[in-house]
This record gives sequence, C-alpha cells and structure tokens, in this order.
Amino acid sequence: MAPRWKGKGAEGKALADPISKIISQLQSSLILSKSQGLLSGSSVILEADTEQTDFLNRACFGRPIITAEKDKQWFQFTLEEAFYLCYSIKCITIVGENNCIRSDEEVWKYMKSKKESFPEFFKAYCHLRMKNWVVRSGSQYGVDFVAYRHHPALVHSEYAVLVLSEGDDSANGRLRVWSDIHCTIRLCGSVAKTLLILTVNKNGHRAISPSCLESYSVKEHTVTRWSPEQCREDQPIVENRTNG
Repeated sequence: MAPRWKGKGAEGKALADPISKIISQLQSSLILSKSQGLLSGSSVILEADTEQTDFLNRACFGRPIITAEKDKQWFQFTLEEAFYLCYSIKCITIVGENNCIRSDEEVWKYMKSKKESFPEFFKAYCHLRMKNWVVRSGSQYGVDFVAYRHHPALVHSEYAVLVLSEGDDSANGRLRVWSDIHCTIRLCGSVAKTLLILTVNKNGHRAISPSCLESYSVKEHTVTRWSPEQCREDQPIVENRTNG
C-alpha cells in the first residue's frame, strides 16, 4: 500500500524534516535539561519547555495536558513511550514518589506490574520506532498500535498493528478463530490500513529485567483480504456431452 499523503506538498515536508532528525533534536534537548518523568498510575508525566514541546509534538510522543501555564507544558506518556525515552534513547530519567530516581530495573518491574504484556508490547513498539515509524495507540481501530510513515498531520497511518507472543495461547486469543481474523481484516480494509502482526519470541528468556530485550526477536507478518475477483483466471467453459 502506497503512502496516502494529506494534501499537496505533504510528502515534500516529510522528506525535508525526517522523523530521525526530529528525535535526535528531542533527545539532545531533553538530555541538556536533565528532564525527569514522573510515574503516575499507568502513565508517565513530564514537564516540557517551549522547544521540547515542539519536538515532542513533531515526533509524536505523548499527549499534551492542558494547563494555565504559558511557558510550560505537561505531557502524558504511555508506558511504552516513556520507557523508550528512558531506556532506549536515554534522554530522560524517571522518578517515583518523593522525586526519587528509579533505576531501569525498577521502572521495568513497575511497568510490568501495571501491564502484564508490557515486555512484548515494548519490544514491538521499540521495533517500529527504531525503523523511524511514528507509533500511536490503535484502540480506536481495535488493534494495539497504528504506524505512520511521518506525522499524522501529513500522512494517514499505513499499518494497524497487533502484538502477539510466540507460543502464548492466552495472549494470542484474539486470532485463534477464523471469525476474529476475518473481522479484523475487514475493519482494517474499511479504514485503508494493512494489518501488521508482530510476533514477539522471548527465545526462552524470562522478562526479569530489561536486558532480556536483547534476546527477544520480532517476526513481521502482513495480512490482507483475499479477493477472488482479483485472483481468478478466466477459464474456458467445458461442456460435458454424452454420446447417445
């Protein structure tokens, strides 16, 4: 499926301002200001200045929280987004109660306690982000993530993403029967997205610490709806006759 750009000039704007460049600028800005994210339930809250707000919005990290402050902006990150900034590109630290800095292992355990499937979801999220895809929640489409080639203001999302765990039937229950697969593919087709299944294999490693992520592997599978009209070959009609 080709990218569906939003309006004339959108593709040119995306090429001139690649996501990899924006994230690099964001990373430098957050490191320079020694930014800290605060654990808050199943999310992380971070205070950003004007420059960081611009970078976060352009790179599509977090959701802005409306406040009365003009020179400061607060962002709310999902667990995957926060751990990506903290662990993968190391540009923020995460604190808990009393502003005590949490280690990567402590943050990992906290996030696992809030979301049992966090290790698999984070590996999938990281897999897409490392390819410079913009990754957002896919809940409105009944999937785990949606993936964009660039900022959603410039292009429609191309992939509806489901995250599965290799050999874990309980985690893969959504696609165990044909009717689930058929419904998901129909939904993706109706919103012009390709279903991308990311299967995470732990390769025998337990999710004790974030270091296990290096041993995890990800398999990509795209699933599309088969159309008989597009695949059928014209065959000559053979008339059966009996001699009599």
